[in-house]
Amino acid sequence: MKNERDKTIEIDGSQGEGGGQILRTALALSLITGEAFSLNNIRAKRPKPGLMRQHLACVQAAVAVGGGAEHCKAVDVDGAAVQIGTRQLHFAPGAVRAGDLEFAVGSAGSCMLVLQTVLWPLVLAGQPSSLVLRGGTHNPMAPSATFLSRMAPFFSGGAQAVYTLDMVRHGFYPAGGGEVRVRIAPPPDGLSAIQMMERGALLEAWAECLHAGIPKGVANRELDVLGRALGWTDAQLRDRGLRSNEGPGNALQVILQFEHVAEVLTAFGEKGVSAEEVARQLVREVQSYLAHRAPVGEHLADQLMIPMALAALQGRAGQFWATSLSEHARTNARVIEQFLPLQFVTEPLDGGWLVRTET
Repeated sequence: MKNERDKTIEIDGSQGEGGGQILRTALALSLITGEAFSLNNIRAKRPKPGLMRQHLACVQAAVAVGGGAEHCKAVDVDGAAVQIGTRQLHFAPGAVRAGDLEFAVGSAGSCMLVLQTVLWPLVLAGQPSSLVLRGGTHNPMAPSATFLSRMAPFFSGGAQAVYTLDMVRHGFYPAGGGEVRVRIAPPPDGLSAIQMMERGALLEAWAECLHAGIPKGVANRELDVLGRALGWTDAQLRDRGLRSNEGPGNALQVILQFEHVAEVLTAFGEKGVSAEEVARQLVREVQSYLAHRAPVGEHLADQLMIPMALAALQGRAGQFWATSLSEHARTNARVIEQFLPLQFVTEPLDGGWLVRTET
């Protein structure tokens, strides 16, 4: 999918939701297309604008995947190496190189966001890759390792998953320290079309309370509230106490497995918020999803856009029906359109949104 256009794509980082997804999508698609970009106003709408440590890790990972600093350039407006706080980035990609790679965020920042940056360039690289990622694995405002593991088959349009994810050690904010190993296997016949219009029957539903280094009884309180509100049995309420050195941390997760899709919903414990309120927050999200018929939840909608667009360019157009379409997803679509010769078309459908591509 290499494109030899001699131009630099100009991207405004303050557009739409104005967050780090703009950076990650631009890095991924720059590596895939071979097109350079300049990104201004990085994370302009966040309380602390500019690159944070996890965003810098994404840039550094993209440079490594693009052949290293001798082949791939990531500099600020003055031509210097980017650093924490940088608000302008010029990125000129090198050829993507598959292989065995290790990336560490160096803080509790999400290492799943690093995976999000390099996954699709490596899927299209033609050779397998193995990644070791270190940092946060279950973070607010980022896809969790559980989410990305469960969603792997759906990014592949129902074909064999292009990656597998193995949890070595959980990492929570503020300590971090998690480790995940990812194996990426490019599909020999190319990407499959993503067609997600029905959930099918609910096959299984359960909750998991991940916790380490927090007061005794928190997990039971969270699971009790959730179980009573949803009418679930004890077998559906799973207390997953982790090693104490994986904490402190608490993530309450609900996994809903349907015939044609899965949904993972998560609430995180935090200081000053009771275990009961954490559970009630998650109950509201679960009930909202179950009240709808659309298969694709809000967060999955955002994640499906790059693989759906890449499959469409291989002649395998797809579509999905989402419960909602966040500003995050709409912004992601606009950035993708700056790199790829297609458009996302969105139409209201029975309380949700139909999303498809036109080339």
